[in-house]
Amino acid sequence: MYAFLTSTGVVAISEIGDKTQLLALLLAVRFRKPVPIILGIFVATVANHALAALAGEWVATAIDPAVLRWVLGGLFLAIAAWALFPDKIDESEGKTAYAGSAFVATTIAFFLAEIGDKTQVATAAMAAQFGSLVPVVIGTTLGMMIADVPAVLIGDRAAHRINLKYVRWAAAAIFAVLGVLALSGVKLL
Repeated sequence: MYAFLTSTGVVAISEIGDKTQLLALLLAVRFRKPVPIILGIFVATVANHALAALAGEWVATAIDPAVLRWVLGGLFLAIAAWALFPDKIDESEGKTAYAGSAFVATTIAFFLAEIGDKTQVATAAMAAQFGSLVPVVIGTTLGMMIADVPAVLIGDRAAHRINLKYVRWAAAAIFAVLGVLALSGVKLL
């Protein structure tokens, strides 16, 4: 349960202001079809995060636990620093978002936008740390949906009311705590 709750909270907070949340806003304005967009986000997130978690679990079995502790600690601290910088949508991601139906465009755009994104890297790191693929994937997917579904439903009407600077600092603090705990050898299970 701890892996699930941690994964949900970490991704929900770090996703606010992330490029995929901006992409959700873009798609909502472009297509004005919330249900296919939400389903596309869900499918893309499950696929992307399942692959990331599988990679994270594999790394955990392939690397000595003492080395893994340092790698994970450093990775969480790097993600903490990364979370402090706002994301922007690349030109190529915006063009992908307009191709095809709302569901297909969303699924493709979200899957591609998540490749190498901090939430994907965090998913792999949490799967390696917790050794629990299913709770991590369900948690990170739920966290993504918690952050992105409201963006789809309310569009850009309320986006200007959220101070993303404070959200980035909160996400960075959470990742930093995870990094320090990993470096100190505390088992998060």
